[in-house]
Amino acid sequence: MEPQTPTSRRVLVAKPRGYCAGVDRAVVAVEKALEQYGAPIYVRKQIVHNTHVVKTLEARGAVFVEETEEVPEGEIVVFSAHGVSPAVHDEAKRRRLRTIDATCPLVTKVHNEVKRFAGQDYDILLIGHEGHEEVEGTSGEAPEHIQLVDGLGAVDDVRVKDPSKLVWLSQTTLSVDETVETVARLKERFPTLIDPPSDDICYATQNRQVAVKEIAAESQLVIVVGSENSSNSKRLVEVAKDYGADASYLVDNAEYIADEWLEGVTTVGVTSGASVPEELVEQVLARLAGHGFHDVTEVEPVQESMRFALPHELRKDLRAS
Repeated sequence: MEPQTPTSRRVLVAKPRGYCAGVDRAVVAVEKALEQYGAPIYVRKQIVHNTHVVKTLEARGAVFVEETEEVPEGEIVVFSAHGVSPAVHDEAKRRRLRTIDATCPLVTKVHNEVKRFAGQDYDILLIGHEGHEEVEGTSGEAPEHIQLVDGLGAVDDVRVKDPSKLVWLSQTTLSVDETVETVARLKERFPTLIDPPSDDICYATQNRQVAVKEIAAESQLVIVVGSENSSNSKRLVEVAKDYGADASYLVDNAEYIADEWLEGVTTVGVTSGASVPEELVEQVLARLAGHGFHDVTEVEPVQESMRFALPHELRKDLRAS
């Protein structure tokens, strides 16, 4: 990168950032369902963890509910990208709901791993955050086999029936570095602990963390665009601080940026979580430009090209129309 003069104000924008393939698939699924079937389309939980996306879809006729029991019988319900437990699918069948499952395929992969290991009578240590929708859905696949490990501090509380039949899996949106530390500590306690067949932390979460590490090393301030309930966005704030930024803040949009954050700052890093539309990043860049940050450089340490097909229930009806 070009050396900066003491008076220059620049922005380093991380790439990749924003929408991942799973989020894009889920949001488009709701949009296409509205076009195909008309409003209302019910969505269990937030389709993705972003306030702007939810409000935009609500304006088009999506109705967000906490549980399937709130959906009138016979109506269409979309399951969010975070996945649901078998009990939720069963409830939907009992209430004769037409379902569109927008679970991210990478979350579905973890569900399948749970079913396979539980079927072989393994204890499963699920590394993740208590109460997160993805963790609840994954745990629901085999609750009698799963024990949640919520970070490094929970390792000492783990109890297993047979250390020789023990595997760890993880929520897809965790900090890569923290997960590595947690697994290392678990393996100190349980040397025979086996790894998942493939990495559970999704490619997009890892790529966004790699990119934010790159910009944090040269930024006094890193602004992460994302909502407070977005696990992967919150991890980006933590990673930015760990890798060199003096300060890092999570903002839903440009209006949340405080002028005092920019005082004395010459380099600002900007990134966004995997459920954030690009227009919100553009608004942040416009806000920074208003404070003299006109020199904008995109930093792309890793390229990303993943795409997922729409849910099969929706593809079938779209083909028939």
